[in-house]
Amino acid sequence: MQYFKLVPQWLLLAAGMIFQSFSYADQNSALSVLNVYKTPTCGCCGKWLKHLADQNVSHKTFDLADLSAIKKRLNILPKYQSCHTGVSEDGFVFEGHVPAKFIKQFLQAPVKGAIGLSVPAMPLGSPGMEVGKRFHPYQVLLLKADGSHSVYAEVKRYEEQF
Repeated sequence: MQYFKLVPQWLLLAAGMIFQSFSYADQNSALSVLNVYKTPTCGCCGKWLKHLADQNVSHKTFDLADLSAIKKRLNILPKYQSCHTGVSEDGFVFEGHVPAKFIKQFLQAPVKGAIGLSVPAMPLGSPGMEVGKRFHPYQVLLLKADGSHSVYAEVKRYEEQF
């Protein structure tokens, strides 16, 4: 304990803040690793993966000729399906063009009884589906284990995705 009396308090405080920020960064990166299943020829999937990378969401990509078996195994009903499926290390699913912002938010505070999030179909202007300045508002759905859903987020403007 004598040693700490020799170290200025500001130095101890600074060291503690640095350690805390590293811990927080490690915690965030651990929350956002996804296994992404997609077909090898899908261009919008590649754009969505770039969005994930730009938003610091780590991912591994698996190209499959047919995604129906993986979607069935993960209990993603056809009405919630899209062109690619992300799966967190904890088994939560992120179906379609879900913005990284909502993936991170969900993984930091998972909803009890939920299996993940979905952006069904392929809304124009969602991450990976950008076409010039065109944008269609859409909903991010909370998928529940019983097959139902509720609205997790409403994206009314392009900027709300980031």
